[in-house]
Amino acid sequence: MTMLFARSLSAIVLAACQGASSTPSSAQSSQIETTTTAVSASRRTAITEAVARVAPSVVTVQTEVVERVPADVFEQFFGGRSGQRSAAGLGSGFIVRADGAVVTNAHVIAGATRISVAMKDGTNYPARLIGIDETNDLAVLKIDARNLPVAPLGSSSNLLIGEWAIAIGNPYGFILANSEPSVTVGVVSGTGRNLAAQSEGAGVYVDMIQTDASINPGNSGGPLVNAAGEVIGVNSSIFSPSGGSVGIGFAIPINRARRVTEDLLAHGVVRRPWIGIQPQLSRSPATGGSSAGVVVASVVPGSPADRAGIRPGDVIVRSQNRTLHNPYDWYAELLELRVGESDSIVVKRGAREIPISVAVVDLPDVNAPRVTVLREIELITLTAPIRAQYQLQSRQGALVTRASERVQQQIGLQSGDVIVQINRTPIANAQDVNRILTTFGRGGIRMYFERGGQIYATEFSLQ
Repeated sequence: MTMLFARSLSAIVLAACQGASSTPSSAQSSQIETTTTAVSASRRTAITEAVARVAPSVVTVQTEVVERVPADVFEQFFGGRSGQRSAAGLGSGFIVRADGAVVTNAHVIAGATRISVAMKDGTNYPARLIGIDETNDLAVLKIDARNLPVAPLGSSSNLLIGEWAIAIGNPYGFILANSEPSVTVGVVSGTGRNLAAQSEGAGVYVDMIQTDASINPGNSGGPLVNAAGEVIGVNSSIFSPSGGSVGIGFAIPINRARRVTEDLLAHGVVRRPWIGIQPQLSRSPATGGSSAGVVVASVVPGSPADRAGIRPGDVIVRSQNRTLHNPYDWYAELLELRVGESDSIVVKRGAREIPISVAVVDLPDVNAPRVTVLREIELITLTAPIRAQYQLQSRQGALVTRASERVQQQIGLQSGDVIVQINRTPIANAQDVNRILTTFGRGGIRMYFERGGQIYATEFSLQ
């Protein structure tokens, strides 16, 4: 019986194997095909669709920076001389125009002597810098190409805490040796975040989007995407003691990035909005100590704020649709304003709330007349608005906006200094400096200037 059972079992197994290896019926084929299709459809989610929509426009930004380095120990022993070393850098970016305009972070291309952009398929293009905005940590590059895939831009004004956030970029690209972008997924952890601590770039990191989608070195400049496949931010920084992702990443809101990009493409520079107030940086018991609103510490005479009737001591509680709690909120609002438009604000004065419309204009030094001295120094006359813009102590003088390398090395004068006196003559305006230096002739000159709130002196001779 045992042997019979074994033979019977073997026969059954053999028959099953032969049946499995035989050609399936049409009904079976249809069932298998339906099952495969169903599995494929179930794997396609909002996230995969969003990635498929945006990923073709994501690029790798490669840079080369030439650095000066000390000569090696043997050269130093024999008098030595400095040498040069090329350092490679890598970040991410995304295409915003089909003719090759690319957005990335300013810190990704900072100091670069050569920039190139690699597409998803590995095609590499040399890139040129159109414009850079270090304050917002944004830059626009241009490559010579046509009909490129463009990233669809969304809005950062209606983000939901907890909605999907997808970071696309090329982290650790040198290690992976692959230009195809990678994807990490998380949620929007917070909005309106202000980073008081130093971050990777030199920008003003206010009103940022916080996400727990992993952002690592090399992700900088890549897009943060929502589940609809729209770019909602530009990945910019991570908060991590180790330098790697720990679930706290930040992105620049796309609404701000869009405005900066448009300015850089149109003008090569960003027009800085200004209304002429200086916020009080800390609240005192005299102002109630409340965190609601921004106290106006001073108003520049003749500025748009002055003309609109804003007074020192007023508390700005709203601007446009934003409720303001502290000076960071005000600085964030300034980054959103556009020159040439008006800002609708609400100030609290005593127990009253007063709506005020104030014009938004360029920074005072943008349209100030410039005087070029000896073809190596560019100056503008110090005015009350310019004093406020640069937070200078001197009441009058000439602000240095450009100084040649020779002037910096031999005289010690640099951009941002204020010339207040030459020999025994006080300087009232930029023309005074031009007149004295061009008519003085050869001889010793003693120049006094303000730097960092202190007065310094330098002596030199005109050749």
